[in-house]
Amino acid sequence: MNLFKCLEELSNSNGVSGNEDETIEIAEKYLKKHVHETQIDKTGNLLGFKKGQGRSSQRPRLLFAAHADEIGLMITRIEETGFLRFTTIGGFDLRTLWGQEVTVHGKDKLWGVIGPKPPHLVSPEEKKKEIKLEELYIDMGLSLEEVNKLVKVGDFVSLHREFTSLADRNHVSGKALDDRAGVAGLLLCAQELSKFKHTADVYFVCTVQEEVGARGALTSTYKVEPDAGVAVDVCHGNMPSAKTSETFKLGKGPVLGYGPNIHPLIYQKLKEAAESYHLPYMVEPHPGPTPTDARSIQITREGVASGLASIPLRYMHTSVELASLKDIEMLARLLALFAASFDYQAREELQCYY
Repeated sequence: MNLFKCLEELSNSNGVSGNEDETIEIAEKYLKKHVHETQIDKTGNLLGFKKGQGRSSQRPRLLFAAHADEIGLMITRIEETGFLRFTTIGGFDLRTLWGQEVTVHGKDKLWGVIGPKPPHLVSPEEKKKEIKLEELYIDMGLSLEEVNKLVKVGDFVSLHREFTSLADRNHVSGKALDDRAGVAGLLLCAQELSKFKHTADVYFVCTVQEEVGARGALTSTYKVEPDAGVAVDVCHGNMPSAKTSETFKLGKGPVLGYGPNIHPLIYQKLKEAAESYHLPYMVEPHPGPTPTDARSIQITREGVASGLASIPLRYMHTSVELASLKDIEMLARLLALFAASFDYQAREELQCYY
């Protein structure tokens, strides 16, 4: 699998929470080459099943989950001038929306811009104030009559940005790398795992609606009933304006989460897999529920032993998110090694842990 090409397709696709079909279709195209079966459930999650070896009673069930959705917008009102008012889906810093290109998903995909007031027309008093959502609008350059034919209240809007590589060809930037980088990691892991003999039945899940409450992880985990699950997401990458205690260096491998949301044995086995094969990794403490699918996996049914592996990402929840391809490759390798080591004995350890 060409990781750059795969991630480019995923990043450029449109998959705002609740409208992930386009992204899911791309992920399934790659995933079905390396698993025995794929299906899309009633919530819209993509599930890929890779069968383990041996008797079914001896095969533990392992789930890997990365969310396919992205933050976006939704049309709330059409002005008499043809401009579109909107609300947000997921967490935005409104300062990042000024001057953005967008795709309005009406009867067709329609290009527009969020037009800020030029600095020449901004008063000194306005410059001191925070941006308010009601001050922003989408301009498609169309008349009210034309807009009414193509757009309705409730239509989704996604940010428009072309995926690109940076000067070193390893670092890449684009929209929705939270968590299309994780999805690409899962797809690459499925390919990696084809090189191993593994006992576990492995389920690769591209979940929906994580950005609005980790909903897809709840329903998909309920369906799979895994013995253990690992959420694959992003964490904050190092940058000049952020605390070093809250960020992680790019190119230094995946970041393993640890805290109440994380089962100690799953965390330990992820560490052991990394150390046994000399894969670099970092550790992120989470004193409460993690802001990832891991929180939903952990509390599904009677509870699931959960882990978290993340990819460092700069500029999260903007249209220029930036990640390292090396980190995605190392994460995929780690997950494959972990899956290959997760056997009947590991399941017995979990059952006897407490």
